[in-house]
Parts: sequence; structure tokens; C-alpha cells
Amino acid sequence: MNKQQFTAWIPATLREAAWAPLGVLGFYLLARSFLLFKLFPPLDIPTHFLGGVAITYFYRVAIRHSQKVVGEIPFPIQVLFAITCTGTTAILWEFYENILDFFFDTGMVRGVEDTIVDLFVGLLGALVLSLFYRRRR
Repeated sequence: MNKQQFTAWIPATLREAAWAPLGVLGFYLLARSFLLFKLFPPLDIPTHFLGGVAITYFYRVAIRHSQKVVGEIPFPIQVLFAITCTGTTAILWEFYENILDFFFDTGMVRGVEDTIVDLFVGLLGALVLSLFYRRRR
């Protein structure tokens, strides 16, 4: 592995794709600060869906750029890996919500069903993006 290729891969990915998850995170932080999730609890669902779309886009771009370092990755493996990474990210996000609820009583989690729906909707976002994302060379 060429160190120069590896160090070029990270900024290229960030330049092209970091805006998507950062945009969803920015919306989330604004919505939390204005208590929108308390006023409109169903707003949580499209936020998790868009989060799944955004983070999957980020992972797809990162995987595409990584091929300059690791070599050609078959397209179906790229898709599967991006969805798997999104699932892992969604689980970590739910850990974050549950930990904040436990220690600071934030009221982000409304039970096990809410957590399962959040995970499902995030993965649905990953699947939707994966169905419509075109392969680029």
C-alpha cells in the first residue's frame, strides 16, 4: 500500500461526501435545540431515514475512493459493505441515544419499539440509496 495514496483517499472522500452526514447531523442538532422532536415525535423517523441515506452515501464514496489503495472491489461487495457499515453506524447511534437517556434523562428513546423502528428506517434509507446510486468510474 502506498502511503501517499492512502493519505489522499481520506481528504478526497471527505471533500466529496462528508456534507451528507454532516447535513443530517446539523439538522438533528438544530431540531434537538428547538425541541422539535418533543413537539413532533414522528420527525424522528424521516431523520433516521435520511441519516441512513447520508451515511450510506458517505460509505459508498469512501469505498469507491479506497479502490485506489486496496484495488478493485466488486460492485456487489461495495454495496454490501456500505449497507453493513451503515447498520453498524445505526447501532452505534442507538447506543448513543440510550446512553444519553440513561445518564442525562434526555427522553430520546421511547422504548424498545422506537429503537427497532429507528434501526429499520435507517437501514431502509441505506437500501433505498443503494438501489438508486449509480456506479461511477
